[in-house]
Amino acid sequence: MIGRQVIPINKPITLQELEQIMQEHWDKEQYGNFKIGRPTKASIEEYILLPATHRYLIIVYPRKAGGLFSKEDKVILSTADTPQGAEIAVAEYFPTRGPLTKLLQTSSVLNAEKERKGPAEEVLQACTAHMKEILKESGLLK
Repeated sequence: MIGRQVIPINKPITLQELEQIMQEHWDKEQYGNFKIGRPTKASIEEYILLPATHRYLIIVYPRKAGGLFSKEDKVILSTADTPQGAEIAVAEYFPTRGPLTKLLQTSSVLNAEKERKGPAEEVLQACTAHMKEILKESGLLK
């Protein structure tokens, strides 16, 4: 699925445990530094944040099995708006007057979608492959 990757793991882990694993094994030179935080002020929870593009970042978080929609323990990597990207997105969705401003607004939204499906998705795929290696080394890959 574009914009979201799921890696099944063999036991539940916390966000702090995942961060510790990444501290020990993450290739910061190739994949960038990371931190725990909220991608935007409106975010409900904290994630591990990785750089992707100007508008997008990669969020990483574990989910444990249980409930209707979560049948197995997993680590999820997904694209999310950066704070600047969220501000741009909000501005793009305000109603505008006139055909010229609507045209500009539409082209900006299309450019954002190209960025999400292009460069941000490439970073997501690379980070997912590296995360699978790390989880395998740590004995967590299912």
